Amino acid sequence: MTRVSEAESLKEAIGWLKVVFGLLVAIDISLITWLAQNYGKAPTALLMMAWTGTMAATVAIIRVYVTAHRRINDLKDV
Repeated sequence: MTRVSEAESLKEAIGWLKVVFGLLVAIDISLITWLAQNYGKAPTALLMMAWTGTMAATVAIIRVYVTAHRRINDLKDV
């Protein structure tokens, strides 16, 4: 069994956060685009779900961003 250095572990975590960040940004952009295209013709319930999803994705993007920066700063200290 090999031990992974702390720096390598942080790099791997940052790599995964980049993937999650990219997916969340794509989801957020898709929802915003859908809302812009269907604002006047979609049912209210569907619009509310899309707004909720957009807000949730935006909050998740901010959390991933903060976490990634924290890990990058931790990597500087190693």
